[in-house]
Amino acid sequence: MPRPAAVEDISAQPELWTARPAPARDTSGPPPHYVGHRDRLRERATAGGLAALPDYEVLELVLFRAIPRGDVKPLAKQLLARFGSLGGVLGATPEELRTVKGVGEAVALDLKLLHEAALRMGREQVARRPVISSWSALLAYVKTALAHEAREQFRVLFLDKKNQLIADEVMNRGTVDHAPVYPREVVRRALELSASAVILVHNHPSGDPSPSSADVDMTRQVVDAARPLRVAVHDHLVVARDGVASCRALGLM
Repeated sequence: MPRPAAVEDISAQPELWTARPAPARDTSGPPPHYVGHRDRLRERATAGGLAALPDYEVLELVLFRAIPRGDVKPLAKQLLARFGSLGGVLGATPEELRTVKGVGEAVALDLKLLHEAALRMGREQVARRPVISSWSALLAYVKTALAHEAREQFRVLFLDKKNQLIADEVMNRGTVDHAPVYPREVVRRALELSASAVILVHNHPSGDPSPSSADVDMTRQVVDAARPLRVAVHDHLVVARDGVASCRALGLM
C-alpha cells in the first residue's frame, strides 16, 4: 500500500540523524592558577632545598603522591589548621586524618609513613650510644613519638648496664588525662629484659608538660619498687606539644 503523501519519509534523509560536534570550549582566558604549580614547586624544592620550603609546601609535595591531579594547596593548609603544625599532622591517627575532607586512606597512609620513618630515625640515634650522653636525641625522639598523641600513653625505655637502649615499650594506654601505671609490672619487665635501668615516659595531651602530683607519686612508687632489685630509675619524662619536662631536672625524684 502506498504511504500517505502527508507523511514525510525521514528515513530517506539520513543527514537529520547525524550527531553535531559539541561547540569548542573557549580556551582564550588564563588557565587555572594551579596549572604548572606542581612542576614549579618541584623545581624550587630541587634548586633551593626542601629546608627552604614552608610547612604547607612540604605537605603539598607529600600529597602529590596520593593525589596525582588538581590543586592540593588548600588541603595542605587545612591539615595544618586542623592539627596545628606539621608535627601535629604527622602525629595524628589515620582516623583523625580522615576527618579532614579530601583525606582518604592513601593520603593518611603516606602521612603516617613519614611519621614512622621519623620515629625509626630517632630511635636509631638513641640506640647507637649511651642514652645519658645523647640526651638531646632522646628528647627529640620521645617528643616525635608522643607530643601529639590524643590519649595518655605510658611507656618505658629499658637500658642495659652501659645505659644503651634495650627496648622502648608501651606499658599502657589510657584516656585524655590518665594512663594506669603498675610499678611491679615495670620492674618485672625490666628483669625479663635484664635491664639495669629505666626511663619512664608519658604524655600530656593537654599540651602542658608540667608533672602533676599524681605523676610525682607514681614516679616514687616505681623508684621504691625498683630499688630492692637494683634497677635504677634515671628519670621520668613528661611529653607534650609545649615541650618535655624532666622530673629529675625539676628535683621531683
